[in-house]
Amino acid sequence: MKNTILIHGREVGAGQPAYIIAEMSGNHNQSYEKAVEIIYAMKDAGADAVKIQTYTADTITLKSDRPEFQIGGGTLWDGKTLHDLYSEAFTPWEWQPKLKAVAEDLGMDLFSTPFDASSVEFLESMDVPAYKIASFEIVDIPLIRKVAATGKPIIISTGMASRSEIEDALEAAKGCEVALLKCTSAYPARPESMNLNTIPAMIKDFHVPVGLSDHTLDNAAAVTAVRLGACIIEKHFKLDQNECGPDSTFSLDPQAFRSMVDVIRAAEHGKNMEPLDPVILGSAQYGPSPEEKKSMQFRRSLFVVKDIAEGETFTNENVRSIRPANGLAPAHYDRVLGRKATKRIERGTPLREDCIAS
Repeated sequence: MKNTILIHGREVGAGQPAYIIAEMSGNHNQSYEKAVEIIYAMKDAGADAVKIQTYTADTITLKSDRPEFQIGGGTLWDGKTLHDLYSEAFTPWEWQPKLKAVAEDLGMDLFSTPFDASSVEFLESMDVPAYKIASFEIVDIPLIRKVAATGKPIIISTGMASRSEIEDALEAAKGCEVALLKCTSAYPARPESMNLNTIPAMIKDFHVPVGLSDHTLDNAAAVTAVRLGACIIEKHFKLDQNECGPDSTFSLDPQAFRSMVDVIRAAEHGKNMEPLDPVILGSAQYGPSPEEKKSMQFRRSLFVVKDIAEGETFTNENVRSIRPANGLAPAHYDRVLGRKATKRIERGTPLREDCIAS
């Protein structure tokens, strides 16, 4: 493994200035003009890269009112179905090449998080310089292999992931330059849940560049992460402090983002080095924290997406890897294809071992 990766000709890793990624997510609120305005504000705020997400509600989940697809458990999005949430938050695909051109004209990189094979193929047609794997998709080994086949650098968030899950993801990405991001998959994340001492542990354990995907409400975690060796910072970005959208609660406005960048750059030059906060440092640990357990429902798993008769063969038409996490892990996908159903299975049913003939 290497301790640097190359994104669009820029070296990212140990000994280099932190690569600062501004995540747009759904903060455009379905307005292309607002998305463009956000990118201009990201540039003014000091971001090196724009990150978007490439999915539709139908590629990431299933339109279903079954209990598995209802959001609950004390999240920001309780009371919605997954399909409703992602219909609100997705970035229209026809915008994405145009947004990339806007970012590049401003001297920034733009890349994306894909959520299925079709989105990888679409992003390849855009010639994105890198890929991001979201924390919830770190267990989707077929997706990571699909991304790795492009040969582009991959940045993988590790929220909720055990050490063995991280190792499996790195194995699936073999042959590509890879960086890992420490992440607490809580929205927003509290400072005491960050456990930033995991960053130097990850550098030691995995021998790749390590950064932070940060969902806290200020810049303290990001600045601390850089002082601990983080070489990438990813933070959600919104235009206005009072913005209302699916991710606005844990996003920074331009002034707060600019402040974060300035403090990070000062820290890189040894300035304003206040004592590190032990609350944010926490301990080095892998796996889901208590705060992250309610987010585990958003991981991917295998679901039946068309009604299947007893004895019918499982195919890529009737089984998909989607959110939520009630079925078999996506790593079982190749093993399932070509096998027979032991019983009739309704669309929207999580696929489990007792559905699969031996």
